[in-house]
Amino acid sequence: MEKDQDHFNVLRVVQKKPNSSQRELAKTLGFSLGKLNYCIQSLQEKGLIKIENFNKRKNKFQYMRYFLTPKGISVRTKLTINFMKRKMKEYDELKKELNL
Repeated sequence: MEKDQDHFNVLRVVQKKPNSSQRELAKTLGFSLGKLNYCIQSLQEKGLIKIENFNKRKNKFQYMRYFLTPKGISVRTKLTINFMKRKMKEYDELKKELNL
């Protein structure tokens, strides 16, 4: 369950900031660099994200860009729906509890 939440968070941030470095993504997510790297590798192995390497012309620094695959978008949508269902259930339970 926690792993799904971590993967959902990584997919969400990668979609918003595809040009971010791993350090920037880790900082945004509050993850260690190792945890983020583990999540990205796992998502890549599952075919949910693609990583593209490219070089900046002048300085020849290597950069990475992350893309959600169609499968990644589908999984992100399913995780979002499941998250919303859990929150709606929690809300209904709290509402029921308060009405007693």
